[in-house]
Amino acid sequence: MTSPRSLSHKSSGTATVVVVVVMWAPRLRLALKAAAAARSAAARQRHGGGGEAGILLDVDGVLLRGGRVIPAARRAFRKLLDADGRFLFPVVFVTNAGSCQPQRKAQQLSALLDVRISPDQVVLSYSPLRMLSSFHDKCVLVSGQGPVSDIARSLGFKKVVSVEKLCEQHPLLDMVDHNRKPRPPSELQPESAQIEGKSGRSRKTSTAITCGVLAAVVLFGEPVRWETNLQLLLDVLLTDGRPSRAYRPPAVQLPVLACNPDLLWMARAPSPRLGHGMFLLCLESAYKKLTGGELRYEALLGKPGLLTYRYARRALTRSNRHRDVQTIYAIGDNPMTDVYGANLYDRYLARQHKRAMPATGSRAGVAEPDEEEPPPAARCRSVLVCTGVYGRPSASGPAPAPESVFLHGHRDMTAEAGLAEPSYVVDDVEAAVDLVLRRHL
Repeated sequence: MTSPRSLSHKSSGTATVVVVVVMWAPRLRLALKAAAAARSAAARQRHGGGGEAGILLDVDGVLLRGGRVIPAARRAFRKLLDADGRFLFPVVFVTNAGSCQPQRKAQQLSALLDVRISPDQVVLSYSPLRMLSSFHDKCVLVSGQGPVSDIARSLGFKKVVSVEKLCEQHPLLDMVDHNRKPRPPSELQPESAQIEGKSGRSRKTSTAITCGVLAAVVLFGEPVRWETNLQLLLDVLLTDGRPSRAYRPPAVQLPVLACNPDLLWMARAPSPRLGHGMFLLCLESAYKKLTGGELRYEALLGKPGLLTYRYARRALTRSNRHRDVQTIYAIGDNPMTDVYGANLYDRYLARQHKRAMPATGSRAGVAEPDEEEPPPAARCRSVLVCTGVYGRPSASGPAPAPESVFLHGHRDMTAEAGLAEPSYVVDDVEAAVDLVLRRHL
């Protein structure tokens, strides 16, 4: 076969150039691809695989608004991925959503963002419930929307009763909607509850034999019928798990595990929408009005709770091939959720290194996980974007005062101004990714 070099001596002009390019083009493409792969592998080794930095990404208000992708998100992911479509840094999506399974959320995000996202990279508001195994054998009442009974069972809960099933079994409890008022049954079964088996089929079982009484309450998210859920939750709390009886508040309140304390969240409307935190506020107010006491939470899960950040840290470690991540960048749009939680976790990390802080580190949730966690990261930096709940102050008005920002926080959150101050404020998630790349590439 004639070499390109000898051919160039026999030919001249344009024909020579064409022949040489055609013969060398496949080799050139392979060489360029190999070089790009080598650069990507080196970057992953130095950063994504070496454990220097990891990213926790909020979803609503950062990547999406009302189910639509924010344009900056697509540009950000083009910078975060290597030539093979793999993340340069370990990335975990942490959202206070809680009405679907992680598999479904991963599929949704993958389709919208055109990125391969695995369920292991998704942390939902209820995900840390998997760690609270001491509650898994109790008979629990679950509230929320979506397949909350299936979600509870997937987390390890064995005896699950939904508000809808409890309402079916006790039809005289829900009296707000006149169109749904039942006819009085000829005979009530006051000490039974509707328990859903693992097969998904419903069967009536005496709670005295199978479930005893309702022993805990799990609030996954805002329900569709607030009035029904408020009524039945109060019935259960004020009767010590026996809703067919008259109110008699117990000396020790039933444990309440609440997910997603967000007062507000950002959809496609011009202003933020009411979130599960508003429903919790209604429940707390009604409970206090009826009993004179404060509703107590065994744990508050989801951002800004520490258990959620500790659980997300595990996910980052798994995503990083079980190597430690030294610096975590938590990117979000809500000062009282994303910024507060990241700063609280950063404080927790600092004190953990000094061995001077209890594991919970916060009034907002006292339940302890029943599993060991990996060694803590060195630091967590909060990055606030301006595409969601928070927007940059306009020229006509100043930024909100710290004390007014705390009005949107949950009752059990400590009102410390420093916890709501982000490490960085950027325009959007692309700018946040640029920040991480500048610091670690």
